[in-house]
Amino acid sequence: MPTPDSAAPCPCGGETYGTCCEPIITQSAKAWTAEAVMRSRFTANVIGDLDHLWRTWHPRTRPQRVLPSGNQWLKLEVADVVDGQPGDVTGVVEFVATYRDNWRTKTMHERSGFEYRAGRWLYTEALPPTQ
Repeated sequence: MPTPDSAAPCPCGGETYGTCCEPIITQSAKAWTAEAVMRSRFTANVIGDLDHLWRTWHPRTRPQRVLPSGNQWLKLEVADVVDGQPGDVTGVVEFVATYRDNWRTKTMHERSGFEYRAGRWLYTEALPPTQ
């Protein structure tokens, strides 16, 4: 998918792209919460911005290269947020993402771990979802 117009709805389900994920993806603004980074990472998957995924992945856990998933990401629902606010050091964002893979619609349920490092929130790992 091409990059949305700034006035278009943000792929993450937030505000308009220009007031939600665009400033974070283009690095013109910081993500102040773990949830904001997670939403921007979902949007980066939608638009194919692999550089943003790499930049927001903790160096301790990120791969040398980020490869495209091959999925068509359709919808994001945030289920829970634990910490990950200004002043926190870690955070967890639980979400359900709907995507299309080989013409079948599927969901991915994940709890993503984040760490605040060097003035920014970084994705660290996928954690098992809560039951």
